[in-house]
Amino acid sequence: MLKVNPHPDYPPEEGRYLRGNDFSPVAVAIILTTDADKIPPELENLVRAGVESGAALSGTVQTENIGFEKIVCNVVANPNIRYLVIGGPESPGHLTGEALKALILKGVDEKKRIRETDAPHPFLFNVPMEAIDRFRKQVSLIDLQFEGNPDLIRKAVRSCYQENPVEFRGYSVHDIGAYPEPPISGKITWRVTQPWAEVMDENERDAKKKALELMERLRARAKDK
Repeated sequence: MLKVNPHPDYPPEEGRYLRGNDFSPVAVAIILTTDADKIPPELENLVRAGVESGAALSGTVQTENIGFEKIVCNVVANPNIRYLVIGGPESPGHLTGEALKALILKGVDEKKRIRETDAPHPFLFNVPMEAIDRFRKQVSLIDLQFEGNPDLIRKAVRSCYQENPVEFRGYSVHDIGAYPEPPISGKITWRVTQPWAEVMDENERDAKKKALELMERLRARAKDK
């Protein structure tokens, strides 16, 4: 099967993940429900199981906005990644697992809000629609949420490596080769850190951005005086 080199900037976004085999067909996302400095050993074990068994990237995700945007940017920069394994518990505040599955299966609306999720702030303002669409076309979901067994993560990753289709937990998976389009390079463009406060209209967003840029120029001038 066809394998390609990821983009030279891959992975473009930093995060709480481990980098493994760049030519692997699978990435692992474990839902995080605690602060980054308080990750329980059982979730760390799931992350390590992913990368040790051959995942391209294996890490945690906590928020249903910037956290997802980082995943999108990193996945589309590597066309070899064709599956996303989701594991771990649910985040009661963010509904991260529900929202990530909805992103893959249902996509976003014209305002970049993830469809059919009850997550409180499921907006992907900081990545272009092209990257979101490509992410959804490139990867298939393997849902292992609420499964706390590292061996199950290992089996999922290894199943995705098989040359011929195999059945795994109701999914038919194998290494189908790289997505047949070049990698997309890009980082989060304009970091909206409070999406619940973000304006919805594109004209308003442009006006807000210009106002913020003007404020930065004025601050810079004041410092020079």
